[in-house]
Parts: sequence; structure tokens; C-alpha cells
Amino acid sequence: MAGRSVSAQETDKAIESKVKHLLSQMTLEEKVGQMTQVDFSVIGAPVSGDEYSDGAIDQAKLEDALIKHHVGSILNAPSIPNIKAQPVDTWRKIMRTLQDTTAKTRLKIPVIYGIDAIHGATYTENSVLFPQAINMAATFNPELSFKEGEITAREVRVSGLQWNFSPVMDIGRQPLWPRLWETYGEDVHLATAMGESYIKGHQGNDFSAADKAPTCLKHYVGYSYPLNGKDRTPAWIGERMLREYFLPTFAAGVKAGAPTVMINSAEVDGIPGHANYQYLTTILRGELGFKGFTVSDWEDIKRLYTRDKMAASPKEAVKIAVMAGVDMSMVPFDFSFYDLLVELAKSGEVPLSRINEAVSRILKVKYQAGLFDPKPLPVVEDNFAAPEAIETSRQAARESIVLAKNDRNILPLKKDAKILLTGPTANLLSVLNGGWTITWQGSAENLYPQDKLTVLEALQRKSTGKVTYIGGDSFNAPIDIQKVVDEAKNHDVILLSLGENTYTETPGNIESLNIDQAQVDLANAAIATGKPVVLLTLGGRPRIITSIAMRASGVILAFLPGMEGGEAIADILYGDYNPDGKLPISYPRNTNAITPYDYKPTESFDVNFYTPLYPFGHGLSYTSFETSGLKVAKDKVRMGENISVTVNVKNTGALKGKESVLLYINDVVASVTRPNKQLKAFKKVELNPGQTESLSFTLTPQDLSFIGVDLKRVVEPGDFKVMVGNETVGFTVTK
Repeated sequence: MAGRSVSAQETDKAIESKVKHLLSQMTLEEKVGQMTQVDFSVIGAPVSGDEYSDGAIDQAKLEDALIKHHVGSILNAPSIPNIKAQPVDTWRKIMRTLQDTTAKTRLKIPVIYGIDAIHGATYTENSVLFPQAINMAATFNPELSFKEGEITAREVRVSGLQWNFSPVMDIGRQPLWPRLWETYGEDVHLATAMGESYIKGHQGNDFSAADKAPTCLKHYVGYSYPLNGKDRTPAWIGERMLREYFLPTFAAGVKAGAPTVMINSAEVDGIPGHANYQYLTTILRGELGFKGFTVSDWEDIKRLYTRDKMAASPKEAVKIAVMAGVDMSMVPFDFSFYDLLVELAKSGEVPLSRINEAVSRILKVKYQAGLFDPKPLPVVEDNFAAPEAIETSRQAARESIVLAKNDRNILPLKKDAKILLTGPTANLLSVLNGGWTITWQGSAENLYPQDKLTVLEALQRKSTGKVTYIGGDSFNAPIDIQKVVDEAKNHDVILLSLGENTYTETPGNIESLNIDQAQVDLANAAIATGKPVVLLTLGGRPRIITSIAMRASGVILAFLPGMEGGEAIADILYGDYNPDGKLPISYPRNTNAITPYDYKPTESFDVNFYTPLYPFGHGLSYTSFETSGLKVAKDKVRMGENISVTVNVKNTGALKGKESVLLYINDVVASVTRPNKQLKAFKKVELNPGQTESLSFTLTPQDLSFIGVDLKRVVEPGDFKVMVGNETVGFTVTK
């Protein structure tokens, strides 16, 4: 990799020598075992039926997996009956048991244990849980993403776990998709900046360090753009769009040093991700230069046979996937992959060279992660749920919340205001966090820590006035609308807390972005009282709120701000924090009005318009900002030169606040139609009232490039526009 130090190169060389030596000693069965990943339930001690006790391992099953089948990786948390977070001590006990059993194997090759720690150490009890990725993108603050990576890696390692299935580098351009909130939004540059920073924080310069861990890029590639919006359904992405929008984030993740990649669970242009040699080998290896290993998603090699009907048998499915470039199979409930691949290798249908290639990649990452010579785990005290880590998460939550509307400065509210709070998301911790929180779907409210605050509890703690709550104990519990109407006269403002229940993956599939009728009825009744209404939304997708938002005095889009989200929302409502979040997606006005901000000319021509309810980058403050003096250093630049851009930003209001200054470009005329604008740089600054700061940006030739007619990246000479705020300046690229 470019820029690596001599010592790093020497370390790589030493590791390659160790891998080669170890590989020479391995039997075929030991090699295939390394390519096999099973769920914890395969080794778990049963309580009754299919249920497994928290953290308890059946030693005979474990030895069957590690000694007889030579399994190289295990994933997931224990279950009663569903996977859920475990105490730190339980995780440490599990990992010690695995290490002790590994010591009994012939070659003592360590297991690499994978977990979905997507917004903190999600499967360790009482870990610091950050806002979800869509919120982190709304901060426009890569430093916070870096810190999230640092804290997550440290708490994962404190737990004894070794490998994080994060970050999601898919681009979130289909708002129906139930994993939209796991992405960094719809823009390539923003997602790249946030993902790179997370990886660097999580891995540091050496992910074998005691407080670091390897990351895994998900879900390579095109998974996030299903045509019908439903999870694990086909995407129709041409190669130009793939290279323009979907590959760059993964290329950035590879360049940032992520050593593993998880594969798209669906299909693109008729080819399932796990069968796509062009994507997995030709592009990922040959073009992006990826040197680590790929891991399948959940049971997806089997699904080439059971679901996709691409393979005529389970054995053929294994052959197709391995030959396409899958190195490790998340089987996950049995050893069928192991058995079938051994047969395929013995028959010569899968060459030993391909198996050696895959195993070498896996072993290399295990050496790089320090698993062969494990360091003592970080002590729990000061490294787990540390006060400064919790405060970082709380600050991320504050910076992620978007103030979308504030008519007549209805916000901030006075501390002694009489507030009527109602709506299904008002008094639940789960709806602040979303999926992958303590449990897979994140919906087990009874498992959430009681010391964390819901929106209601946070308001009650801060208020010096009257806070009345009318709602149910669960998301779907009926709310007494007449009681809301009757109580409204006794209050200054109605805070209407609407949104979604928790979900991820296929359980989150929906038919429409419209919110359910019960919430619409509640909103209509609240607005009809004539009292000022502030709308607060929580959830992972932009559900359609247009009619409500147009009549509300204030609108706050909170999405999934994490475990500290209740307090962060209260801070903003009462003015203890000046909001500075900006939308990382275009918020649609209607359920079928899905147009991203970087739309093409035909999408805003004749009768077509970009008319979201709130555009990408939208976000208000309790102060005001103004940009001015936008300049480029030269009107004409030669091909291959950088372009220097400067702009001034001033706090023109009465309060201290933060502003994200977004720089866009437009290629005026090109051989392939260009977006109206594309984000190419941003900086977040904090300014006192009246303070002005001059910001400098450097645009590179890469920033001016696009995927040309021949599907190669190109910069064409001609005119370009640079846009910041309400200003536009131009420059010309010459040969």
C-alpha cells in the first residue's frame, strides 16, 4: 500500500513468511476449516430445545468445531432464545474457553471472533452506544466518527472480541431500504469521509494493539440500492453508476486499511453478490488492490442453491462462491460448507491453489490482528463505559439532530414551559437506538439500561415547569386522542413524538414511506387544538410527514441518536445546545418523490423538479450564518493541477454555534451527463456571535473526474462551477 513505512513493510514480509510456513504444515481439512465460520449456537450449551444459555459452551460441541472441523471463525452472541448482549465477564469467559480449546488443536491456529458492533459494542451490556451511522453523517464531523471508532474498538477488545462487522460503506440512496440508517447517507464524499475516519479510529496504525481491532466493509457492493426498496432484493445498477456512486466508498475503505470485506447478500444485474467474479476478484482484487479476505453474509452461499437457483446443488453453490472469490463462509449453523468444500477439493473441482489463496489471506489477517500472540486484554476500569466516552457519544447525538423548521422561533422552549408530550416514540429507549442494539432487532425494551433517559424522562429532568405525557407503554399501544385534545388547553405547547418502531434487514421491509394512520390521526387532532405543535421524529428512514410538518411550528428530525439521544433532544429543545446537524439525505415530500440532491439534468427539467420536503444539507440553528467572498485562486488551471478555493463564514446571529460549510462543484459540459452539483469538501467550524473565519479548500483532479464513455475515470477540459451557500464562481480546466 502506498505510503507504508519501511518497518510496516518488513512486518508484512515477516507475516507472509509465517503464513507460508504455517500453510505448508496444514492438511486439506485444516485449510478448509479456516474458511468456515459458524454461529455461537453451534457450540452453545442448550437449556431446552433450540434455546441456548447465556455464554455457556458445550465443550464437546466446541471440540467438534475446533478440533474435528478446524473451524477458523465464530460469530454472534449467545441466545435465550435470541442473540443478545452479554456482560463483559461472560464474553471474557467465552474467549478464554475458545483459546484454551485452540491450544488443544494440532497447529494451535486461533479463532477470529466476529460481532456486529455497528454503533458501539452493541452485544456487550452497558457499552457506550453511539448514534447510528445516518446520524453520525448528519454531524458532518469526521472527528466524531474517528472517536466512535476508537471507543468501539476499545470496548470490543475489553470484551475479548476481535473483529467488527462494521462500517457499512453502502450508499443510502433508496429511502425505503430498511438498512438506510446503517449508511452514512446518500452522498459519496460524505460517506467516504465518515467511513475512512471510523476505520482509522477503530484500527489505528496497528490493529493488533490491545485497544484496536480489524474492521469489515459491508456489503460489497450495490446491496443498498434495491429497485423495490426491500432488503435482499435485486439492484439494477449499470457499470457506470456502480463505479460513480457505489465503488468509491469501498475503494476508500480498502485504502484506509480495512482488512476484511463482507459480501452483498442480494444481487446486482442478475448476478448474486456471492457468485460475482467480476466484482469479487476482477474489481476488488485487481482494481481496488484489496489484500485481505472476504466473508460471506448469513447463509448466502447456501442461498445460491435454495433461493437464487443459480446452483443445481449445495455442492455446486460452494464451488461457485469459492471460485468467484469468497474466502470465508458464514455457514452459519452447521459444517456443510466444510464437508462440501473438502469433497470439491479432493475431486479437483476446486483447485488446491484457490484454497491456499483463501487460507493465506485469512491467516495473514489473524497474524496482523495479533491473534497468534495475544496481548492482555485492556482492564475494564477506565476502558469500558468511561465518562469521557459517554460524553463523546452524547456530543455526537447533539450534533446529529437536525432542526428542520422553527417558525417564529418557537424553539428553544423555556424551562418553565408547560409541555404536553404525546406520541409512540416519546417514552422508549429502543426507538432512540434502532436495530443492532442489545438484540438484533433492537426491540427488547426490557433489556435497555434503566439509567438512560427516554425523551420524556430527559424533559422531566430538565424542566422547571409542567410536562404531561399521554401515551402507551409500547410503540403500538393506542393513545387516547380525546385526552390529548382535552389536556392541550392546559399547556403552552404540544410536543408530538412520532416515527418508527425498531427494525433492521428484512423484518424492516415496508410497502410505503407513509407513517401509519394512527399517528396521522393523533397529529391532526393535536394541530386542530390551535396550540403550537413541535414535531419530533425518530426512526431510521424519512417517513412522510409533509402534511404535519407544514402545519407544525417546529420540526426536529432526530433519526436514531443512540443511547444518549433522549438527553441530546432535551438539550436542543430547551436551548442548552445550539443545533448544528445537517441532513445527509434528501428528505422526500411524498412517498414516490425520491430524488437525491445530486440529480441529473433531466430530473429538473420541463415538468420535473427537485422538491424534497427538506434538501440534503438542510439544518437550522438558533443563530445564523452567512458565507461570502467565495474565490478560486486561478480562473484557469491546467489539467492535473489542484484548485485552491477560499470562502468566509460569519456568525451573524446572537448565539455561539457550529456551522458545516459545504462545497459543491458542477462540470458544466461533459461527454456523460453530470449531476447538477456534487459535494466535494466540507468543514465544520464553531463561531462566536459576530466572528468570521476564512476557510480554505483544495480540489484535486480526482474531485473533477467522472466515469467516462469508456467506463474509465477521466477529467475533461472545460468549465466548472464551485458553489458554497448562495455563491457560485467558475474556473476553466485547460489541456
